[in-house]
Amino acid sequence: MIAHHIRDENLKELGIKRIEWAERDMPVLRKIRERFAEEKPFAGKKIAACLHVTTETANLMRTLKEGGAEVRLCASNPLSTQDDVAAALVHHYGISVFAINGEDTDTYYEHIESCLEFDPLITHDDGADLVSTLHQKYAETKAKNIWGSMEETTTGVIRLKALERSGKLLFPLFSINDAQTKHFFDNRYGTGQSTLDGILRATNRLIAGSTVVVAGYGWCGRGFAMRAKGHGARVIITEVNPVKALEAKMDGYEVMPMAEAAPQGDIFCTITGDINVIRPEHFEKMKDGAIVANSGHFNVEIDINGLKKMAKKVNEKVRPFVDEYVLSDGRSIFILGDGRLVNLAAAEGHPAAVMDMSFALQALTAEYVVKNEGNFPKKVHDVPEHIDQWVAKIKLETMNTKIDELTEEQKEYLASWELGT
Repeated sequence: MIAHHIRDENLKELGIKRIEWAERDMPVLRKIRERFAEEKPFAGKKIAACLHVTTETANLMRTLKEGGAEVRLCASNPLSTQDDVAAALVHHYGISVFAINGEDTDTYYEHIESCLEFDPLITHDDGADLVSTLHQKYAETKAKNIWGSMEETTTGVIRLKALERSGKLLFPLFSINDAQTKHFFDNRYGTGQSTLDGILRATNRLIAGSTVVVAGYGWCGRGFAMRAKGHGARVIITEVNPVKALEAKMDGYEVMPMAEAAPQGDIFCTITGDINVIRPEHFEKMKDGAIVANSGHFNVEIDINGLKKMAKKVNEKVRPFVDEYVLSDGRSIFILGDGRLVNLAAAEGHPAAVMDMSFALQALTAEYVVKNEGNFPKKVHDVPEHIDQWVAKIKLETMNTKIDELTEEQKEYLASWELGT
């Protein structure tokens, strides 16, 4: 029996069906898995992953296992785990999983320990919790064995680059998030659609005619703003970066500080990666019935503790994933998904078609690390351009889309410019 800690093995059959359904929209990863099954690039290697335990992640885990790896998976968010997927991975695909939807903080970190106890050579992260644990607790032991780690998300890359700047990074990291076939598509189209999906599933509110306030205009914020606008919302952007604020303005959105947006918004969503983006002074100005959600990685962007202190009463789960905070003046503020990632807490996360590219990058970059036996400087690296380009090329092929190719004359012309002739 493989090591695991999941909710219910009887959910296996449902999980298998859902994993197979997602695979239909993941042709790039499927192509990689077929090659890995023949070549076994990870034979004898141990891989630990701290990712959202969803159908799409399941297909990445299958791909790594087909490549010969011994794999362990834990959840990168307590509310994102799909228990049927965990059951299928353990009891059908033979992959160790340590994840239970709604697990408490102690269990969450126990599961991270379970993923690290077998001394992995490679790690995959979504938020850098595996890497952080290795640095905090195992700097002199397990961390020394790591050849490389892949980071999936913006928030994780921020943490890793802070480690690099401080000179404390103990092994090479690869920023999957910064690859073009990740952040241009996963962040914009994946987060955009799935965030709106989570808000709609949680509230069933009409977006058309509503005022939606989006905190942060990075690629994720752009995607959500675009989707909300497409549904007929008036969209307000709040930003701290003048360049991004200018871009939002020129994209046709209203831009203002959160203090000015607070009394106008019907629905608020934070997508910044920073703490306390919406605070008590903002709650003080909000309309009765304002809906507040977060789509940044950690549940720190909304100051829920500050809201609790303001509230005279909290009505939990007035709908699934919706808590009502009743203020002293009788106004209600509704928080979605406990302030965690609303697209995973209240919905199913990104569509498989966009995760196909992100997880193709994960698999191919892990192979790149193994081929080079981890011989890289201890810093945050970009995904090699040839991997990024290959993923885009194959994705286009699976979409029956062709593009032009440079003629020899054009290649020579461009080369002359590069040589300065």
